[in-house]
Amino acid sequence: MPKKGRNIVVIGASAGGLETLDRLIGQLPGEFPAAIFIVQHLDPAHMPSMLLHKLSAYKAFRCKIAEDGEAFGPGQIYIAPSDAHLLIKESTLLVRRGAKENRYRPAIDPLFRSAAVAHGPRVIGVVLTGMLDDGTSGLMAIHRCGGVAVVQDPSDALYPDMPQSAINNDHVDYCVPLREMGRLLDKLSRELPDPSVPIPEDVRIEAEIAERVLSEIAEMSGLGALVPYACPGCGGPLWEMKDEKGQRFRCHTGHTFTALALLDDQSKKIEETLWTAIRMFEERKNLQKNMANKEKRPRSKQIYEKSLQETQAHIDRLRSLLLAANGQAGDESNTSPIEPASRSLPADD
Repeated sequence: MPKKGRNIVVIGASAGGLETLDRLIGQLPGEFPAAIFIVQHLDPAHMPSMLLHKLSAYKAFRCKIAEDGEAFGPGQIYIAPSDAHLLIKESTLLVRRGAKENRYRPAIDPLFRSAAVAHGPRVIGVVLTGMLDDGTSGLMAIHRCGGVAVVQDPSDALYPDMPQSAINNDHVDYCVPLREMGRLLDKLSRELPDPSVPIPEDVRIEAEIAERVLSEIAEMSGLGALVPYACPGCGGPLWEMKDEKGQRFRCHTGHTFTALALLDDQSKKIEETLWTAIRMFEERKNLQKNMANKEKRPRSKQIYEKSLQETQAHIDRLRSLLLAANGQAGDESNTSPIEPASRSLPADD
């Protein structure tokens, strides 16, 4: 692939991304000189065929689902396949079914990091609409490797969290509404990139981990500090990464979380555990009720009935916690121990 200009464009989108990507690609000229790589968060059960169908309408581009080992070139759009990370090497693509990052596979951060390591200042990273903060760490890696970081104006995004998170972390070069982004990307892609800069060691190591789908304890110790949290994905220990700003965590099997994603996943795991506890208490209640009904001795029957009341009290408390977490218990929802992470990131003051 020719190495003139910024000819690698990596784009990440989540909620609201199908419509936004359709509008963005429609703005680009037919002679757009860069290759475009897209990660759109999708449910693993759904192939990205809907996005492929939308973008294939633009005949100026060849749009396809990325395949492992294939060469790439300008004027082509590659969409990350379902349930796999898309990574970029110097002239070929890698598709890896590694651990989820920020609870997603494909995730935006692995694509962005791989592009930053392989292509440095020739990369343009774009974060569009979406919830929480996938893409923030990857956009930071692009910025640190000399590339250009672009985000959709949060006030213009259907879901502002992802672009707002990148802005909050102070590494955005351009923040523009969607209607201006196509023209900006065309301009940036035709400019000569800045001189190459040394690739930061932590960015290089994380990109390598995504390639081989596993890390080593020694690598983790070099990337961050061990913290007293367990990985919701595998139960292993977590290390807090040495990011420039914000908190991010990684386990040695490869699961990676921002602080918001970790809190959100913990909330879901707690809720699952509470539902399991309710099921077990319901089974216990049914057994106690059966034993009390069959018991002929008054004293023993009284003991079973008292135990049955205590079990029902436990069930009622657990149900109250779950209802409060889902906003169904009035003011109690403000104090729920399993309230999910905020879905709306604040702007920096």
